[in-house]
Amino acid sequence: MRRTLLAAVGAASLLVAGTTAQADVTGTWLRDTGASQVKFAPCGGAICGHIAWLKPGIETPAKIGQRVFFDMKPAGANTWQGQAFNPEDGKTYTGKMSLSGSTLTTQGCVMGGMICKSSTWTRAK
Repeated sequence: MRRTLLAAVGAASLLVAGTTAQADVTGTWLRDTGASQVKFAPCGGAICGHIAWLKPGIETPAKIGQRVFFDMKPAGANTWQGQAFNPEDGKTYTGKMSLSGSTLTTQGCVMGGMICKSSTWTRAK
């Protein structure tokens, strides 16, 4: 019995050691334009992003608290896929995000991912 338990614990340890952990994208991120910040947090079984801050004096249809990324689920190491809403045109796109070090890149795509627009984000301080 003890030998079976030790073998099971050893196998579980190998399984965990061989699993790639997803990087932590949660927190507040500043867009490369400096015009907005989005806070990413778990929502259900996915990640969502809401506008947390807008640069004063900039006219935009975006609103603080507006959800702009939703249903973002892991799609590989440090990547997520879901939906991205663009307040500027009022449309929802296929969304992708990838995290590399301290840089988050988001994309909104149409035509099955053939046409995409990207933004780069850094963690807000």
